[in-house]
Amino acid sequence: MTVNWQEILYVGLIVLLVAVVGIVLFMTVLEMPPYGQLDNPTNNYVMRRYVDVGVTESGGYNYVTNILLDYRAYDTLLETTVIFTAVICIMVLWGVKSDK
Repeated sequence: MTVNWQEILYVGLIVLLVAVVGIVLFMTVLEMPPYGQLDNPTNNYVMRRYVDVGVTESGGYNYVTNILLDYRAYDTLLETTVIFTAVICIMVLWGVKSDK
């Protein structure tokens, strides 16, 4: 019976990589702020500003529309561009042809 050292090394490398990724993820979870505290980054001034002066700055009365189209327009545009590019890439890879 022969021992395949390449296979043992390959499996050991995979186990080591999974362990490192797991440790990094666990350390990331430990660094998260406690849930529900008022000084958390999610409870900052931005939400209060959207509610207080959003109608005045944007001119609309719907808060969600104000945030998406006025404050976060570039982010929304880039997300739409990424989705459009992904759809075009899938169509090219699948070979979808237009009927025109």
